[in-house]
Amino acid sequence: MNQLINVLKGMIIGVANVIPGVSGGTMAVSMGIYDRIIGCVSGLFKDFRKNVLFLLPILAGCGIGIIGFTYIIEYLLSRHTYVTCMAFIGLILGGLPLLYAALNEKRRKSAGRGIGISGAIAFVLAFALCAGLPLAKANDTAMTAIPVTAGNMAILFVLGVVASATMVIPGVSGSMVLMILGYYYGILNTIKGAVEALRAFDVPAMINGALLLIPFGIGVVLGIFLIAKLISFLFDRFGVQTYCAILGLVIASPVAIFINTGLVGIIPSLSIWTVILGILFMIAGLAVTNILGEK
Repeated sequence: MNQLINVLKGMIIGVANVIPGVSGGTMAVSMGIYDRIIGCVSGLFKDFRKNVLFLLPILAGCGIGIIGFTYIIEYLLSRHTYVTCMAFIGLILGGLPLLYAALNEKRRKSAGRGIGISGAIAFVLAFALCAGLPLAKANDTAMTAIPVTAGNMAILFVLGVVASATMVIPGVSGSMVLMILGYYYGILNTIKGAVEALRAFDVPAMINGALLLIPFGIGVVLGIFLIAKLISFLFDRFGVQTYCAILGLVIASPVAIFINTGLVGIIPSLSIWTVILGILFMIAGLAVTNILGEK
């Protein structure tokens, strides 16, 4: 049962990583498994079997979520932007009680009465980073197809490291970073093309897809290990400040989603029934996160 629940959590994390403005790290925090994932990745070889058994269902779910949602993300965001985003806002905010409880636990262990000035500064800086990142998407230059060249393979490796590092950090959207750099749609189309080539057993297309996705995948794995080591260090040495920063990133995530998707301009034109439907989906997202987090 626990394995199935972890697959479902992984699927939500994977889906979140596909949507620009939504953070997979935030979803992991919201469902109460973020610190466990970081601990398993950073200390993978200390208890290899136990850590792998925990990570595999989550990774399988992530793969299912990314591949499955790649086909419908453009449709949902173009046709049902408000309702889709409200559902993810609910999923994100539903984890705040768990995160706040973890912060209080860390604060009690450090024998502190409050978060202190350093904790407040960490919160404000993290909030500003997450809310301000979508504003960097100033140009619309986007590569929709990536040719197979040695240069592009090297670029995709570096992008994998950068994207995975940002995916692991709660509140920072890896797909948003790829969009800012102009490679989001190219990578998305490459994934779709590889899946379609596999279904049609088109060997040349499968090889082209593999030549692009393997360097990207290696970069993703390397980036996750590097950032996990860093975050484990921060949790150990600066636990309260780290939790304050994560809290700032999570609270700012809905702001980033509103900016990135243009919801501020969309809402006035929506019907009252669409607004209500969005609120209901947000409430459903809150409930799902709470249930999965408690499990």
